[in-house]
Amino acid sequence: MKKQGFTLIELMVVIVIMGILAAVAVPKLFGMIAKSKASEVPTAAGTWINLMEAYGSENYKVGDWGQIGYTAPGSKSNSGKYTSNEFEYTGGVSGTTGTWQAKALHKLDDCPATTGLWALTATVEGETSTKAGEVHTQAGTSMTAACRALTPAFDKLIK
Repeated sequence: MKKQGFTLIELMVVIVIMGILAAVAVPKLFGMIAKSKASEVPTAAGTWINLMEAYGSENYKVGDWGQIGYTAPGSKSNSGKYTSNEFEYTGGVSGTTGTWQAKALHKLDDCPATTGLWALTATVEGETSTKAGEVHTQAGTSMTAACRALTPAFDKLIK
């Protein structure tokens, strides 16, 4: 008689191998998902920086989001904050400094929810300065290392 099929041992070996592969692949998959969700932050920040530079070079001062023509990703709430699926964006002007912030609404891999914060400040050289209209941008210091790892391009935006 002809033998057909697999033995129990062969099936168990295949199941063990699949379990090992899943144990390695699943954490990497979740890390990639978190990075893809966080990828909107450098894009939104870069847009704000470019618009602030254009406005600052023409007006020799910082402008709020409406003045520079910036709209954050997501929809605007009554409180003036913009909310996307993953982030809450806020910003404004205080004296000679313009601010931009993105706060994670959900935990992204090891980046904690609500304390996962990406922040920028911009100052513009005044009209009487020898570098009039020059914009200086700085990143906030409260970003955790886990959040920074999700958006390596964020630090490259700073001039």
